[in-house]
Amino acid sequence: MGIKSFFSKLFGGGSAAEEKTSAAKKSCCCGGHEEKKNRASQATPEEKKANLRELEGFVEYVVKELVDFPDEVEVSSDVAADCTTIRIVCRPGDRGKIIGKKGKTITALRALVASAAGRLQNRVTVEVMDDENEVKN
Repeated sequence: MGIKSFFSKLFGGGSAAEEKTSAAKKSCCCGGHEEKKNRASQATPEEKKANLRELEGFVEYVVKELVDFPDEVEVSSDVAADCTTIRIVCRPGDRGKIIGKKGKTITALRALVASAAGRLQNRVTVEVMDDENEVKN
């Protein structure tokens, strides 16, 4: 699956023909809110796990493209009742590249993940681990 199709799937993009037919079905002025809520709430646990794996794969892809030693990057997730945390472990020298100047890179990555997870009615956070146990912000 390419990055473009991944974002299209997560953020609801589609072809122009699909947009025209869906626009005709929408009844309110700003979109079909009920249709989106129903679609996300009807997701089975297997679909939710698959969506989480896709988000985790997206984070891994982006992080590996940023660092100097992509083979040493480990991305894992911890699922809790109300929130899922995607954890990134890498070399100490590569952490700065993931975090970025004034934290802008990790903030952008967190925003993308949170937005995609929000469309799926999930809560997902991204943390860069300092060593094996601590969180680096």
